[in-house]
Amino acid sequence: QVQLVESGGGLVQAGGSLRLSCAASGSGFRFNVMGWYRQAPGKQRELVAVMTSGGGTNYADAVKGRFTISRDNAKNTVYLQMNSLKPEDTAVYYCNADALIRRTQSLTYGYWGQGTQVTVSS
Repeated sequence: QVQLVESGGGLVQAGGSLRLSCAASGSGFRFNVMGWYRQAPGKQRELVAVMTSGGGTNYADAVKGRFTISRDNAKNTVYLQMNSLKPEDTAVYYCNADALIRRTQSLTYGYWGQGTQVTVSS
């Protein structure tokens, strides 16, 4: 069973920084793409940034140059460093991963964390 546990959200003033962490666990799994999505009130969940196990990244245009995704494959942990935060970054941030079942080499998708609230005040 795969579990994703996020931490690091909170309240920050505009222009400030926060760092989110997401630790993945699951016996017999190897994590492939890991990343972050967010959902603001009344809006659909959207991609923020994702990273492959090989280090490839993809960012939403709205966060390019301000957010940085990184990961520690040995710890199955992905991070999101968020700088120059804006009020429009306020949302619940969710960790997402897909995972390879080592025994069968089958890729499984759609694992989500419980979400962590990020609130940016103006």
